Amino acid sequence: MKTDVQIAQEATMKPITEIAAMLDIADEDLEQYGKYKAKISLDVLKKLEDKPDGKLILVTAINPTPAGEGKTTTNVGLSMALNKLGYKTVTTLREPSLGPCFGVKGGAAGGGYSQVVPMDDINLHFTGDFHAITSAHNLLAAMVDNSLHQGNPLNIAVKRVVWKRVMDMNDRALRDIIIGLGNTGNGVMREGGFDITVASEIMAILCLATSLDDLKDRLGRMVVAYNKDGDAVTANDIGATGAMALLLKDAIKPNLVQTLENTPAIIHGGPFANIAHGCNSVMATKTALKLGDYVVTEAGFGADLGAEKFFDIKCRYAGLKPDATVIVATVRALKMHGGVDKKELGTENLEALEAGCANLLRHIENVKKFGVPSVVAINRFPTDTEAELALLEKLCKEKGVEVVLSEVFAKGGEGGIALAEKVVELAESGKADFKPLYNTGSSIKNKITTIATEIYGAESVAFEAAALKQIADIEKLGLDKFPICMAKTQYSFSDDAKKLGAPTGFKITVREVKVSAGAGFIVALTGSIMTMPGLPKVPAACGMDILEDGTIIGLS
Repeated sequence: MKTDVQIAQEATMKPITEIAAMLDIADEDLEQYGKYKAKISLDVLKKLEDKPDGKLILVTAINPTPAGEGKTTTNVGLSMALNKLGYKTVTTLREPSLGPCFGVKGGAAGGGYSQVVPMDDINLHFTGDFHAITSAHNLLAAMVDNSLHQGNPLNIAVKRVVWKRVMDMNDRALRDIIIGLGNTGNGVMREGGFDITVASEIMAILCLATSLDDLKDRLGRMVVAYNKDGDAVTANDIGATGAMALLLKDAIKPNLVQTLENTPAIIHGGPFANIAHGCNSVMATKTALKLGDYVVTEAGFGADLGAEKFFDIKCRYAGLKPDATVIVATVRALKMHGGVDKKELGTENLEALEAGCANLLRHIENVKKFGVPSVVAINRFPTDTEAELALLEKLCKEKGVEVVLSEVFAKGGEGGIALAEKVVELAESGKADFKPLYNTGSSIKNKITTIATEIYGAESVAFEAAALKQIADIEKLGLDKFPICMAKTQYSFSDDAKKLGAPTGFKITVREVKVSAGAGFIVALTGSIMTMPGLPKVPAACGMDILEDGTIIGLS
């Protein structure tokens, strides 16, 4: 089979004006970035304010493994299949980060014959949204340090500056740095560091804002430091809010592209799900719901992270009511969760599959807790045996959830017809009765413990001394009534990446708690999770190149 980039380069794309016309978007509401990309004016959502919403479908997955699951591929394939059934459908995705693209995970445009295109543009600089977020974030960082240098009029405690700098690349060497070295003209010397852009609170704000005014309000509330009396210092105090909003004036607008089969795709925002809330923008999803009969969206990594945050943060703030959930898995990945080495995944192993299915079954139970009906989509591989597929179907049916085979990677929309039919059945059944997991009025510790015990299956939560002090400070500031955004490894229900399957009897260790007052959530960092990833021994970047004729090599 051809590589993803070869398939994408051979695609017959329609001009973006034709894709917009399929959704009845007028030319004056479209800002073109070349022939195949465009931004959608914020006026579209205002014009369609009174139009009923379409059906909202969430695509989530089991905990990821090196064997691969194909969540984004399923999202794209399902949207194309729904269009084949005659439903006006829009897929809404996050924008890929350059960090994983050049690191180990690869891009995030789908795969095989279920991709969004132009794939190379989407995986690289796209429309510049991430650059704008990076610039806005670092402008604020520069203004904080300038305030310190110019006599510190806000009485900031130098050791309590919490606003780092960001870049959209994996660079472990920048996690902890010393700034202000050299002569006195170089600013105040202090410890600092970098996070990856997708971990920036500005990224989260862009994805949760409902308008330009809401964006500015949220930006202004961001806590950048604490003064010597322990009071919060915000971006408004620094005077940076207007300039940051100016840098984000185009980034706030959703991006319109298409799939390989010309299904409209709105791709906007890209917070990671293991260190942020992992969902595309509220404005992209809300716009799509006004434009289509069905909207297929996704949440990052496994349902323990992405789906939980989609339900408890995004849906709570945006007033969204999802109609159905698709939980993506592969036989190969489930066998890996059952203890099989990656080299042995092509061999039938019913015992390991049954053991690994515990991971999938826990995700099924978790989704039920939010009142949203689900179906399991199995990305079929040639090595999957009939006995393995039958066992998987049996185990899921015992939980009251049906299993549908998906072949969208190899067949595009046609390979997702059965899945699309089941999704329509669920969405039209009226069984959805969405509710968040917890009440935001509860204490920070109680909210974290609820997520850890109810979703992860933890026995208890251990809060380190530093985290307890930070919780007390947040409560003192009256900023404790926000939802929780857990920062945890994506590979396990626990905070230990090596504990695969569905571990029990473990504790979740919270080592740091910080408030994102602008985004409107509280981040709890667990285990060894880091907000600036590193590159692997052999980065994917080593295999990338571009030829004289424009042919791209190694991008996936």
